[in-house]
Amino acid sequence: LKQTLQAEAESCGAFWVTERWLGGTLTNFQTIKKQIRRLKEIEQAQEEGAYDFFTKKEQLLFRREREKLNRYLEGIKRMGRLPGALYVVDAKKERIAIAEANKLGIPVIAIVDTNADPDLITVPIPGNDDAIRSVALITRALVDEMAEARTQVPLREAADDSESVTYSTDTEPEGETEDQRRRESTAR
Repeated sequence: LKQTLQAEAESCGAFWVTERWLGGTLTNFQTIKKQIRRLKEIEQAQEEGAYDFFTKKEQLLFRREREKLNRYLEGIKRMGRLPGALYVVDAKKERIAIAEANKLGIPVIAIVDTNADPDLITVPIPGNDDAIRSVALITRALVDEMAEARTQVPLREAADDSESVTYSTDTEPEGETEDQRRRESTAR
């Protein structure tokens, strides 16, 4: 399934995670962005040959770090802000991702088998999440809808990491600033 999901996501320009979901990928997105930045630095340094002057052991450590970061972050390298929706294949296995999305108010579309709780999912799709053909069929239908929606509304790319925003840190209550909250907490 990993190759199928990866290929479908790449075909429509969506972000993807096929390995273990890293806790805090959505709720602690600023830290994930730092790891993505580190991955890009290592890749660029290896392309430029900057690590050629290090010892073999140090080069091996850099290569291992790159492989580890790439395994978990490859599909979200270009993600500059939090996604507008989350598609999950196995709702029971990926409960951490669903909990994070629910915490941030991100809608969750998921294939819900008999072993999963459909109340946690915004748009539950009843189906067998273990069968390759059913997952491929449902994913293909979603990808087609995403491609059609993107032709109607063009995707806005983040120009720079410093310009990108996240939904979790951007919103503040009306008229309340960080200084006011700090004063209120010290007054208590």
